[in-house]
Amino acid sequence: MLTRKQLELLMFIHERLKESGVPPSFDEMKDALDLKSKSGIHRLITALEERGFIRRLPNRARALEVIKLPDSMQPSIGRVRKGFAPSVIEGDAGKPRPAAAPSVEPVAHENRDTVPVPVMGRIAAGVPIAAIQNQSHILHVPIDLVSGGEHFALEVRGDSMIEAGILDGDTVVIKRSDSADSGDIIVALVDDEEATLKRLRKKGASIALEAANPAYETRIFGPDRVRIQGRLVALMRRY
Repeated sequence: MLTRKQLELLMFIHERLKESGVPPSFDEMKDALDLKSKSGIHRLITALEERGFIRRLPNRARALEVIKLPDSMQPSIGRVRKGFAPSVIEGDAGKPRPAAAPSVEPVAHENRDTVPVPVMGRIAAGVPIAAIQNQSHILHVPIDLVSGGEHFALEVRGDSMIEAGILDGDTVVIKRSDSADSGDIIVALVDDEEATLKRLRKKGASIALEAANPAYETRIFGPDRVRIQGRLVALMRRY
């Protein structure tokens, strides 16, 4: 899924490349999206890159390439302008999905040693908070993994946590919490817009969100910019 700002920036870059073959500058992107600083553009570009929508070309200044667009935008792509406000959409649409069951309610024959946990969408670096607000289906998790507290699950997209054993396509089970210890893997909300799965590191008054992949840099924020949504308690994987 993409936030409104992520989609607006993607379409702005796409239209500029179509018109002139040259990507817009960071100042042009900042002005087009009505942002106060270029740091917001850096975060949006990082999110789009990690989601596989754009690619930065090495050894070239201002070099951005649009790799793909959301499938729902392919038939008719409108021009992006100031004030553009698309709906939040699925960024990974198009992949075959199994037919939905007629009901997600627990049935009588289900194992009583499991607990129903709502799967709230997908998460990766840059996935918006909307991804953990909309229930898609129910996952039945062994009760000893989720005893005590409220839990939700997220489908992982991307490779930013591979060295922690979290792979693309895994499902992580998260215990809702607004606090965590340094070293915990958490779902963090950055600037009330961007949710990401990273390892928490506390550095004095600052908060570092650390990837488990050397290809991604650690991001450091002031404490007022990050809110903890929950911490990782279990991981589910199908072979």
